[in-house]
Amino acid sequence: MSTPQPSGQTPVPSNQAPKNSKVPLMTEEPVRVYHTGRNIFIGIAVVLVIVFVAVFGLRSVNAENNAPKGSKENPVVIGVVGATNPQWVAFQDEALKQGIYVQIKDFQDYTSENPALAAGSLDMNEFQHLLYLANFNVKNNEDLQPIGGDAIYPLGLYPTYENGKPKYKSINELPANATVAIPNDETNQSRAIGVLKAAGLITLNKKWTPFTIPQDIDTAHSRVKVVAMKAEQIANSLKSDPTIAAGVINNDYVADAGLVPEDAIYHDDADSEEARPYINVFVVRKADVDNDVYRKIVKIYQTKPVMDALQKLSGGTAVFADKFSAEELQQYLADIEQDIRDESK
Repeated sequence: MSTPQPSGQTPVPSNQAPKNSKVPLMTEEPVRVYHTGRNIFIGIAVVLVIVFVAVFGLRSVNAENNAPKGSKENPVVIGVVGATNPQWVAFQDEALKQGIYVQIKDFQDYTSENPALAAGSLDMNEFQHLLYLANFNVKNNEDLQPIGGDAIYPLGLYPTYENGKPKYKSINELPANATVAIPNDETNQSRAIGVLKAAGLITLNKKWTPFTIPQDIDTAHSRVKVVAMKAEQIANSLKSDPTIAAGVINNDYVADAGLVPEDAIYHDDADSEEARPYINVFVVRKADVDNDVYRKIVKIYQTKPVMDALQKLSGGTAVFADKFSAEELQQYLADIEQDIRDESK
């Protein structure tokens, strides 16, 4: 506030007061400029912008949410490992021909897809067999479900080699009491025992499950003896160990050992009970098992152009599992889950 001035005396602006003047200097107040009209205009404009964004943004979100699943605005999101593999490229082409838009979401490992599906960030996934899915469901108290089969990547039974060539052409040629090697890791060991059982080479003391071990083999009533060893050693043993007549070998080690799939004298059959846990499947949340679009996607994947690409990638070893219904696969899953619970008792 200015210093009070004597009555009748005109205040002298501070910037004009002469030196040594006795006139008190006037301290100026800040100048206040009122822009009421402009502020009102700006306020109205801001409100209009907010309303515009809210209305049209909401309409955009609603349009996307209301768009049918499989449309361009609302594609089906599928989690896989190896999104650039040829079968997925062919699949997207075939889906688009039928007017279904899909988004293939690539994962670098096998641990994230099921949690992502359960949480709702995926609509489907395709990367696992039924045994893996069953273990996930039981361990995490989830209920993800298969709605279609893909293929089985078989364990082959390969004969010993003599002079660079397979010594036996069929399982019937294996001598009685011949020694057959199987992988000693938990997953492949039980599966290999199942292969030998399905081939009629061994008998078990009890029903086969994905947790069967060599001690469950009824040696007195089996045609061959079984020895467990490291999976990576079996292929080389067929060329170097004369005591080994045959061995069950993972696909991963066939090419590395210089073997060819055609030399196998037996491999998984997708129709066998022992092969069921290893059927690779499309998986959805339980609420979506009857979703028509998702089931159509499975059928598109099972068409010839896609399966041809898959077979080429597998080197001709894939055994297609496209004839199982969703209901059959769901029952297989329930059986495996029960086996897991029984095993943990």
